[in-house]
Amino acid sequence: MNYRQRAFELINQYIKNENLKRHLLAAENLMRHLARKFNEDEEIWALAGLLHDLDWELTKETPEKHPLIAVEILEKEGFPQEVISAIKKHNHLQGLTPETYLEKALYSCEEITGFIVAVALVMPNKKLSEVTVDRILSKFKEPSFAKGVNREVILQAKEMLGLDLEELATIALQAMQEISDQLGL
Repeated sequence: MNYRQRAFELINQYIKNENLKRHLLAAENLMRHLARKFNEDEEIWALAGLLHDLDWELTKETPEKHPLIAVEILEKEGFPQEVISAIKKHNHLQGLTPETYLEKALYSCEEITGFIVAVALVMPNKKLSEVTVDRILSKFKEPSFAKGVNREVILQAKEMLGLDLEELATIALQAMQEISDQLGL
């Protein structure tokens, strides 16, 4: 099975919001970059990023059920168990402890992509090419900026993966800038 192709079919079936689709692309490329850094399987890590919010629109009124519906869908579809496990553990509301590097990376890192989008949107031309790591770090210190982003989860990348905020921001920004045309930024 071509997992990436099937992933896009599922995304188009379950997700209508274009910004959410862009978030999934950003998370996919971030996870690919993190896999390279940790000498892990890029395709598996990228799939976890691409599919982690597959049920977001189905569970938006019941966030405690996210990503349990996605897990059911992906199990039925025959996706790799390590991808499913990482997706299952990425929502901190589930109270599950990430154990593998893949689980820890998805749990602590994917949310920074939304923060970087917020930084890009306050730049003069609203482009990722204008965003710098220093700008990300500066905005991160402002509690009122992008207040929907859970900073505590992002900061756990230090303990879980040995990535401080600056290094994570650097990796994430580069990953997102590479696909800025797909992200519309």
